[in-house]
Amino acid sequence: MASPSPSVETLKEETFQDPSKNIEVSKSLHSSPLPSADSCGRDESPNPNTKFDSRAAAKSRAKREMTASLDDLSKVKERVLKSVSSDPENPPVDTMSIASSSHSLFASGIGTTDEAGANDEAGASNGTGASNGAGAGASNEAGTSNRAKSSDGAKAKADNESRFNPSDLFRTNSLWDFVQVDSQEELDLSEMTLEDQQEALLYELIYTLSGIRGELIIPLPRNPNATGINQFETNFRIHEGIDKSLAEMVNEILPLASNFVAIQKVMAFTEGRGQVNNALIAALRDLSQDFLLLLAQAEGELEVNSLTLTKMLYYMQPTLWVMKDMWSVLSKILLFDLKGAALLTHMCECIKRLAGNESTLKPMIDLTAKAAQPYMATLQLWIQKGVIVDNYNEFMIMDNESNQKGQLGEHFFNVYWEKRYTIRSECVPSFLENYSDIILRTGKYLNVIRQCGKREMPSLKMDVRYNPRDEKQLVKVLNNAYNYSAQMLLDVLLNENDLMGHLQSVKRYLLLCQGDFIMEFMDACENELVKNVDQVLPMALENLLGLSLRLSSARNDKYKDNLHCELLTYDLVTQLSKIMKPTDVKWETTDRLDLSGLECFAFTYQAKWPVSLVINHTTISKYQMLFRQLFYCKHVERQLCNIWKNNSMANYLPSYAFTLRQRMMNAIQNLEYYMMIEIIEPNWHQFVVNIRKVENIDELFILHQDFLDVCLKNCMLTEQSHLNRAIFKLCKICLKFCEFTKSANKDQSSNDKVKEGSVDQSNANAQRVKNFDSVFTSLLISFLKQLNDLAQANTGDRFIYLVHRINFNGYYSEEIEKLRDIKCS
Repeated sequence: MASPSPSVETLKEETFQDPSKNIEVSKSLHSSPLPSADSCGRDESPNPNTKFDSRAAAKSRAKREMTASLDDLSKVKERVLKSVSSDPENPPVDTMSIASSSHSLFASGIGTTDEAGANDEAGASNGTGASNGAGAGASNEAGTSNRAKSSDGAKAKADNESRFNPSDLFRTNSLWDFVQVDSQEELDLSEMTLEDQQEALLYELIYTLSGIRGELIIPLPRNPNATGINQFETNFRIHEGIDKSLAEMVNEILPLASNFVAIQKVMAFTEGRGQVNNALIAALRDLSQDFLLLLAQAEGELEVNSLTLTKMLYYMQPTLWVMKDMWSVLSKILLFDLKGAALLTHMCECIKRLAGNESTLKPMIDLTAKAAQPYMATLQLWIQKGVIVDNYNEFMIMDNESNQKGQLGEHFFNVYWEKRYTIRSECVPSFLENYSDIILRTGKYLNVIRQCGKREMPSLKMDVRYNPRDEKQLVKVLNNAYNYSAQMLLDVLLNENDLMGHLQSVKRYLLLCQGDFIMEFMDACENELVKNVDQVLPMALENLLGLSLRLSSARNDKYKDNLHCELLTYDLVTQLSKIMKPTDVKWETTDRLDLSGLECFAFTYQAKWPVSLVINHTTISKYQMLFRQLFYCKHVERQLCNIWKNNSMANYLPSYAFTLRQRMMNAIQNLEYYMMIEIIEPNWHQFVVNIRKVENIDELFILHQDFLDVCLKNCMLTEQSHLNRAIFKLCKICLKFCEFTKSANKDQSSNDKVKEGSVDQSNANAQRVKNFDSVFTSLLISFLKQLNDLAQANTGDRFIYLVHRINFNGYYSEEIEKLRDIKCS
């Protein structure tokens, strides 16, 4: 008896490796030698099974001829795919594909034989109607008829070459889909016994399970209007002459044929859709080969008459259940066009739903692990070398280098390295969602190190694999790779690029710790900064900055040249809103106000790569906020000190003007002392101590940001507290008082003698001093009350220290209580 042929894709895959062994591969899947065609032709028994045997032999010969042409089909496949993709509506004719298809008996269903064996196998293979038991004359006549048939076949072949058959595209992908491989007379089931019907059904069933159309088991046409999974499934009709009990058992097995062919469609339709899909298809081919091997074993049992339909059902029942579950999972790939990470996510979710169903769970886990291998290989290359090789755009990390080169802007490195590598959320499998940020930073850090000049970096040995049963191993590998790259970058920053030296320089200048330099700079630039911001010359400020650096002890700082002057287009309050609410664009559309250079002035520190990763534009903005508040308070303090130097003020101002000036000086100096000594210095000391303990670069980033955030909060530079506005108002009233005293002094000095109107002028000055006193006192009391309320609400803040410093003798306590009582009432 003939035996079923293995899958085309299985034979094709092995033929690629060694085309000369294609016939041996076909024979290896059978458990016993195939009978010769001659033995079928000499069988003159009137047994009805003779017709079935001859048909089986014809099918086997067709398979052998198809197998011999696999080498040609493999070469044609690429050309067919290209022609269809280039012009799907009118693809060019591929004569080699047509010839191979005709030779394999796919197109017409009429078998052809080699010319040398035409006379010997005429009755079995050509379907001429000649009797198998005829004499030599009849045999010669059959041979003549065979040659005529061959001539007709050549004409049909020439006609087929003039048109393209789209089904060739799928035939090259091993999709049989119940193709008719021969044309034989129908069996006369009325002459067959129950045992003969069972044997015929078993042969038909084996062919049907491998995707070949039969005569007793007939696939029904699919409904063209079907939707969902139904459009890919196949129903069958069993010949009416078959015994009902046999037909029922066959009907229980036939869903396996539908599911197997449907899975072959998944392989055909999704091939070339990406590395993940191709890896899944390769795994499905292995399973298909195992299934065909099972059919070959069943046929071996049938050939020795030890197989019945009951046994067949028993053998196929486990495979039937597994194939059904696998098709329910794989069908979603066709329905939703899943590929890449979406396919892996779908497979992982299905594995979770199959928990407890070990028979299906094991092959599904194996399929998922094999499908994930290309993705894991790309992931390993990224976290080990910082390199992306992603021709199908399936990986979760996208390299935007080509898009960023022409749009680097002012802040090149920090913007470049923040935006060059980004995460594609749609390409992140579900089992990597919680680790996507670690994966991004791991490869990014390796690229930063390479950008620093380390072309040859030691690589961490790893083996990145995904096992759905044990995800902890993958997580461990990811964490080890992340820690390794982060530690390496930390070493580059601290040891090779002196990060702490740069941070110390930032602290000296932007946090006013270099006292002599600050005094030199303010003496040199104060007259320039009091002008309107539009009249201030930036170049003049840069020149005076360089002079101040070289006249002070800052000249010994090797990073002093990184310090520059900057005139911002907004005041401190607007900058605070910009930092705390980056999505608010109101500050961008506001016209420049009538601001002085002092209100817009700030130092900036231009760190070079890779130090700019830590001292970037965002952190410098936070340093600038602290600097602007300290610098403004320092300017107010200097103006109040200048009043003290003018001894002639006693001649034209009342004595309590000295008291007001002292109270203003006390408030401003204690505010400066609080910010610099009680907030910045202790937090900086703790920051330096913690840096010595960090193990990776991300811990350093966190410590640096925490230091700045704590300083901003306790220095009242947060949008929520509104305390910075109160400080700004206090400084403004102090500056107005200083301007008033200067103007009064000028008016007094312009008179050589005391005139009659001097008494009225003194009274007016006294009244204005009282007004300044009233406004300053009310602002200060309101400010202290806000501090006191915040300190009581949050004992962790240090605002209460400032309250005790300014109100050290309880001078304002009574007024604070009165204000609290008024608001409570």
